[in-house]
Amino acid sequence: MLGHGCGYALVRSGGSLGDVRSVAIATPSNETIEPGAEYIVADALRREFLRRGTVRVVEDPSLADLSLSSHVRGLFSRASSVDSVVLAIEYELTLELDLEARRRGGSELPLDRGALRESERYVASADVEVTRKNREEALRRLASVIAGRVYLILQETLEQDGASEHSAAPRVGGRPS
Repeated sequence: MLGHGCGYALVRSGGSLGDVRSVAIATPSNETIEPGAEYIVADALRREFLRRGTVRVVEDPSLADLSLSSHVRGLFSRASSVDSVVLAIEYELTLELDLEARRRGGSELPLDRGALRESERYVASADVEVTRKNREEALRRLASVIAGRVYLILQETLEQDGASEHSAAPRVGGRPS
């Protein structure tokens, strides 16, 4: 038997998105020269929403309460540290994403563009394949971090929308509650 008030509760891995029960996540367009970056970003977004378990991810935007469309605006790499003979030891990879979130009725939810940009360092190697693999892993981590931010921003925005709708709702009856 469970005791009441013991301080323990079942907690989901994410908060709700207000009245949103389903979301469609389109594969982003890719404005970079990095082939496949759009698929890594789309996969990270879908995984984040599935991991949270508070909404269904659907393919058809017409069936979704919320639709996300985006494009990978930038993917920039630069040497961030070099050795004494000017060979790169580490690179820094920066991912920039443009994202639009629209409710079923067409209203757009505001998103902070600054939250859709992130950088991470990865180790260079004399083996080109190792450097490529490290870069891809860095890109996956960046996409995952940004996907988490997108979810949290939407959660906060939709909770505020829900709270403002409830406070603006007219009272039934004429008496204060």
